[in-house]
Amino acid sequence: MLQQTRADTVVPYFKRFMKRFPSLRSLARAPRRDVLKLWEGLGYYARARNAQDAAKFLTEHFCGEFPRTREGLLSLPGIGGYTAAAIGSLALGLDLAVVDGNVIRVLSRVMGYEGDPTSSAGKKILQGWADSFLIPGKAGLSNESVMELGALVCTPRNPACNECPLQGVCKAFARGNPEQYPVKKKKEKVPHKIVGAGVVVGRDGRLLIAQRKETSMLGGLWEFPGGTLEKGETMPECICRELKEELGIDAEIGPQLLVVHHAYSHFTIDLHVHWARITKGRPRVIHCAAFAWVTPAGMKKYPFSKADLQIVQCLEKCRGNFPRIGQFAVG
Repeated sequence: MLQQTRADTVVPYFKRFMKRFPSLRSLARAPRRDVLKLWEGLGYYARARNAQDAAKFLTEHFCGEFPRTREGLLSLPGIGGYTAAAIGSLALGLDLAVVDGNVIRVLSRVMGYEGDPTSSAGKKILQGWADSFLIPGKAGLSNESVMELGALVCTPRNPACNECPLQGVCKAFARGNPEQYPVKKKKEKVPHKIVGAGVVVGRDGRLLIAQRKETSMLGGLWEFPGGTLEKGETMPECICRELKEELGIDAEIGPQLLVVHHAYSHFTIDLHVHWARITKGRPRVIHCAAFAWVTPAGMKKYPFSKADLQIVQCLEKCRGNFPRIGQFAVG
C-alpha cells in the first residue's frame, strides 16, 4: 500500500485490510472482488492484484513464509527492487538498502549528483551510494533514518538544512542550492482524453455495469461501460459504439447525467456520462470480463475506480428516479 501512496492515507486502509485478511492464507483464498473493494480509492489497483497473487504464490511455493533472500523476494508478483529491499530490511533483517523518493533526494543533495536520477545509469549510481551508506546488521534502522530525514528535514521545498546531521558533508548545502537537487527532467504535457460512458437502465430499473479485464488498466474493477471518443464522433455515437463493442448491445442514448473530471498518473479525462437504454440485443461478454444488473444500493458490493464512484454517488442522489422506457429525450 505504501508504494506510491502517503502513509497517512494508507493507515485506515491497512487497518481495514488486515481486519478482513489477517493472514496470507485468508488473502490468498479471498474472492478478487473483495480484495479490490477494500482497496477502492487507493488507486494503482495492480498493487492489490499483485498482493493477492503474491499471497497465493507464498502459500503454494513457500508454505506461507516469506523467502529470506533478495532473489526469493523478487520472485514474488509485484515485488521489485525497492519493495524487496523494504520488506527484506524492515521485516526480515536483511542487509538491503532502500531507494525511494526521499532517499533519492537526500543522496542527490549530499553527493551533489547532477545526473538524471530516473535514468538507468542514475538509478545504478544512487543504489550504489545507498548500499555503501548502509549500516550492516542495522539495515532497517539505517533505511528508516534516511527515509525519515528526507521526509522531515531534507524536504523538497525549504529544507531545514540547519537541523540536518549531514550538513557538514552535503555538497548541495555547500553550493547553496539544495532545492536544485535532484535534477528534474522537463515535464511533458499530460495527455487529456474525452471519454463517454452509458448508465444503461433496464426495464426493472436496475443498471448495467461491466467488469474490466484483469489485463487492462484498472483490471478487475467494475465500471459503467464506455470508452474514448474517436475523431469525428458525437458523444452519443461514442457511447453506442462502446456498448456494442463491449457488450454486443444496440442502445439509445439519453440526456447527460454528469461530467466527471479526473486525473490519473499519466493523463487526465473528462468523462461524459449519459443515460442509455437497450434497443436491441442482450448483454454478453465481449470486451469485458463480466457484466451485472444491479440497483444503486447493490453497487456497494462492487469495487469501482474513483471516477466511476462519482457516478455511483450521483445515482444515489437520484433515489431511483431514473428515465424508463419511453421517457428518453435523445441526446
